Amino acid sequence: MPWYPDAVKAVCSILVLVTVSAAAAQAPVEDLTGREQTIQRSQQATGAAYRELQQSQYESKLAEQEFLNAQEADRVAQQHAQERRRQLEAAKKALDVARTREAQARKRYDQALTGVDKAFQKPPAK
Repeated sequence: MPWYPDAVKAVCSILVLVTVSAAAAQAPVEDLTGREQTIQRSQQATGAAYRELQQSQYESKLAEQEFLNAQEADRVAQQHAQERRRQLEAAKKALDVARTREAQARKRYDQALTGVDKAFQKPPAK
């Protein structure tokens, strides 16, 4: 049985090669699964980041619109304030004119009263 050890060596060598080949073939499958998991995690992270970007853009647009509305309200309020100041100044001028007229009317009234008082006084004795 001299062929037996050589045959055993050959079979063992084939088994080792098959085992190594099978192990090598399985390694990429495991790596592929790990790679797929990495890709899936990356895609999920990208999706979450994109949703966060969209939410941030939406909030930014809302904030911009709120700013523009506040800016417009401020402009309108300033216009109203200017109009109110003009009305206040006009009312102040009208008040000053009315007080001046009142003072003039009071002066004429006092002069008229003085005239009446003089008319009722006794004439000077002769």
